[in-house]
Amino acid sequence: MNATQLLTHFDRLAEAPDAVPRLRRFILDLAVRGKLVEQDSADEPAAVLLRKISAEKARLSNVGIAGKQDALDVLSEADEQFSLPPNWLWVPATYPAYIVSDLGKKVQTKDVLQSGIYPVVDQGKVFIRGYCNDKDKVVRVVEPLILFGDHTRETKLIDFDFVVGADGVKLLQPVVLFTGYYFLALQWLPLDSRGYGRHFKLLKSAHVPLPPLAEQHRIVAKVDELMALCDQLEAAQQERERRRDRLAAASLQRLNQPVEANPATDQTEPAEARQQAQHEQQKDHAHFHLQNLNRLTTRPEHIKAMRQMFLNLAVRGKLVGQCLSDEPAPQFFERIQRHKAALINDGKHKVQTAASRTSRADRAYPIPLTWMWVTFGSVMISRDSDRIPVSKEERNSRAKTYDYYGASGVIDKIDDFLFAKPLLLIGEDGANLINRSTPIAFIARGKYWVNNHAHVLDGISEAFLQYVGLYINAVDLKPYVTGTAQPKMNQAKMNGIAIALPPEAEQNRIVAKVDELMVLCDQLEAQLSQSQTDSRRLLEAVLEAALTPA
Repeated sequence: MNATQLLTHFDRLAEAPDAVPRLRRFILDLAVRGKLVEQDSADEPAAVLLRKISAEKARLSNVGIAGKQDALDVLSEADEQFSLPPNWLWVPATYPAYIVSDLGKKVQTKDVLQSGIYPVVDQGKVFIRGYCNDKDKVVRVVEPLILFGDHTRETKLIDFDFVVGADGVKLLQPVVLFTGYYFLALQWLPLDSRGYGRHFKLLKSAHVPLPPLAEQHRIVAKVDELMALCDQLEAAQQERERRRDRLAAASLQRLNQPVEANPATDQTEPAEARQQAQHEQQKDHAHFHLQNLNRLTTRPEHIKAMRQMFLNLAVRGKLVGQCLSDEPAPQFFERIQRHKAALINDGKHKVQTAASRTSRADRAYPIPLTWMWVTFGSVMISRDSDRIPVSKEERNSRAKTYDYYGASGVIDKIDDFLFAKPLLLIGEDGANLINRSTPIAFIARGKYWVNNHAHVLDGISEAFLQYVGLYINAVDLKPYVTGTAQPKMNQAKMNGIAIALPPEAEQNRIVAKVDELMVLCDQLEAQLSQSQTDSRRLLEAVLEAALTPA
């Protein structure tokens, strides 16, 4: 595919990841290679333009406007990055301009106004830092200037009166040639950063292509046209992503919010029938979301949200069906109480005071009829007293044999272990309690050590621990977290967490289904990553082919 064909299919290629920034760069590549517009043999050659530039710079230097003229070094063919069209030349990047030295007085950051008459400019991504009303500091712009950031490598076109900011600027005033073309040539110029304040030195040693003056105007007009198209493509992409995000958010909102009451039927139907109808309606919402996975998972953050959605569905009883033959949750709860009592009688567990039932205010959503609400402390067995923290210095002096767990997982190895059975660990402190960058609850297996930054919990079975861990990772823990600088969920707060408890058999089905769906998420994530990689490679191949001479 040549450059003309590529531009013809511009809109289709823009669907590739990062395509629009790559296409912008491609347009600049075409522009400085002479492939964007046709050459005209009647144009005055670049060699003549270069002589005019040299003569004008000499005149400006003689009258004290420009500094000493740079040497005009000519590239050998071996040093040229690519071949240029006839009548073009390679010239030193700073040769067609001079550095503007009369910049007036800088305005300090503390004196910059939020609004005013004259924009304050300096280098950096924030081009206009604010405003200044002091006319004695104003740089009057007769012809457009180009700001080149020595620290940030930002290139900006200035065609208005301004005041220089405290961060300073390098300003280039083009001579004879078209400022618009010189600006895009500097934008195109690939300069690898070599540290703070080194970009201008690199610029002085670089070269840019110089076309005839008439062609410069044609090039800039075409670039402006294509960049406007890029703006439209970018806006269209952003709007598509916003629509997808709104669809995903609306779908999740329908899943996470209680179903609105129906005044026409709620007054006549029994409470259990109304609850079951609401539950079935929410299951319909879940079915809609699952059927539209492809439309809702176009970026990694979508898949992350989908993982959380599956957890949300699981703990609301909307991921697997209920079975009336299952042992009801209240009977399972009673078995847990007997199990805990036996451990206390054997001296293996301390008596812990915890409310067994939740208040109505703690019940965040309707649950199936076979479920029940309980408190975390009433169904779990704390083994926090068995934890022993070991400093990093001491761990470094010991053999690295067994896993050493912290709030978010394994953080080191140690030569001994405290636990030798599967237990549920829940982060006790840290920002992860709020931002959820990693799972808060996880199962530790084998032989391992746990420090005092993770709660250690046992239960009636490993399968039950898996369900509780799934539940903790699904629900919002902010109401149970204290502290802002260092978030913490102490044991008392954790024991008050309201848990929706399904029958034991349904717990097993839920955990199995979540595992299955998480594998699906892994596959979708891998497919998305591979698709993005393939799209990038395809776009790169097409762009390279378009830039390679036939």
